[in-house]
Amino acid sequence: MRIGFIGGGVMGEAIIRGILSKGITPSRDIFVSDINTQKCDSLKKKYDISIAQNNQELLNNSDTIILAIKPQTLTEAVSPLKGRLSSRQLVLSIIAGVTIKSLAEELNHDLIVRIMPNTPAQIGEGMSVWTTSKKVSQEQMATTRNILNTLGKEIYVKDEKFLDMATAVSGSGPAYILLIIESFIDAAVHIGFSRDIAKTLVLQTMLGTVKLACESDIHIAELRNMVTSPGGTTAEGLFKLEEGGIRAIISNATIATLEKAKSLGQTK
Repeated sequence: MRIGFIGGGVMGEAIIRGILSKGITPSRDIFVSDINTQKCDSLKKKYDISIAQNNQELLNNSDTIILAIKPQTLTEAVSPLKGRLSSRQLVLSIIAGVTIKSLAEELNHDLIVRIMPNTPAQIGEGMSVWTTSKKVSQEQMATTRNILNTLGKEIYVKDEKFLDMATAVSGSGPAYILLIIESFIDAAVHIGFSRDIAKTLVLQTMLGTVKLACESDIHIAELRNMVTSPGGTTAEGLFKLEEGGIRAIISNATIATLEKAKSLGQTK
């Protein structure tokens, strides 16, 4: 299988790395086209992949095309390809906010997969939510699933509305979690730990807690209660978090992100 990447940025490189690590296809059958020639040279040197001089050359050498570009560059990047894809070529898009309908119109093509990945895909611990246009075959869905499994976990949804919801949760979620981690480290420093020790304490606490939640059948609230003795130190800290409105803050941030994702889609 020959795979072409229009765009070789962070997420594009993450997918390339995942594909090669799992042996989905040999490096010689991966083609990349990017306006940043230095990025192309770097990817070729790092992964021994092929570089296409333009998107038309990439199209001619690919069975599956992955769009890994920014929304504002979509039209410029794909307009030369409009109406030139064969009836067998599959297009995978990780472009935030751009709907299947918009992509189909931009390309005059109806074999489209829309994907919302997230940044932990860079280390094979990502979460990808995806859906397809109606004409995508079961075989092509299997191809998509194989590619996404190299990045971490994947969930297929039938309704495209869940892609905007995934943007608000798994797509933007790493930024929320990193902000919490950053704040927690700062708090640990504030009470007297060195920054190095604070970072180790917080990251291992976060990592261990997430693993515990993943591997336990116990409800999240019950796991939390197991750490919280009545009238104890944890109860006091949780009271302050609730007093500060942590649940409402997280909920409001998620809703705001969802609305923004919807608005981006409407402008395409």
